Formats: sequence, C-alpha cells, structure tokens
Amino acid sequence: MSITPRTLESEFSLTTAATRLDFLSRRDHGDTALNTVRDDDGDDWDSIRAATTSLDVDEALELLALGEVVARKAHGSRLVGVRAALRGGATWEQIAAALDVSPREAWDAYQASVSAQLDDDAATAARELAGSRPS
Repeated sequence: MSITPRTLESEFSLTTAATRLDFLSRRDHGDTALNTVRDDDGDDWDSIRAATTSLDVDEALELLALGEVVARKAHGSRLVGVRAALRGGATWEQIAAALDVSPREAWDAYQASVSAQLDDDAATAARELAGSRPS
C-alpha cells in the first residue's frame, strides 16, 4: 500500500485525520539518532517510565501524509469561513487578521477559491458578497 495524502484523504475525516496525526506526533520522541538497543534491568519500573518510542517507517510516512491531509482539508474550509464572516458583516480587515494576511491577500485568496470551487451562479453571488478589493 502506498501512503499518500490522496489515499488517506478519502479514508479520514478532518477530525479523524487530526486525531491520528496528534497520536503519531506524540508517540515519537523526536530523537535524530539511528535506532539503538538499550540494556535495561527488566525488574526496574523506572525503565518503563523512561522508555521512549519512535515511529517506524510506515508510521512516519503516515504522519507526513496525514499532515498534508489536515492542511488540505483545513484550507478547503477557508471559503466557507470567509463567506460566513462576510454574511455576518465582517470587514476584510477582520477576515485578514483571522487569516494572518493583509486584506488584499485575503480578498485575492477568496476570489481564487470562489473561481476554483463554485459554479458560475454561486461564484457570482460570492463575488457580490465580497465587494471591491481592499486598498
């Protein structure tokens, strides 16, 4: 099986993908050393508490692919959020602050999303909702 965002995207909802991503991220201790063998005293409970884990190759690839899935799904919800904010009366300055970009960048990204994701009638209505490009 090939572990790719495309494969996982159809299998996981945003919530499930984020939960699995968090689980795998927490499991890996982050060490950059190659795998090594430790000689622990089997009767010592401290050895269990001090034990760390690292992801195997398949889990590491899954972690990478899930990160991309979460990013794509979250990015895909941006259009919904911006349209809802505009309908509620938010300004482009407020929307831009929520996205951590300039108002012009927010407006441009919205226009690109509208063109890419909506049919002609919905796109026309979404463009009217957006108003003119902020200066």
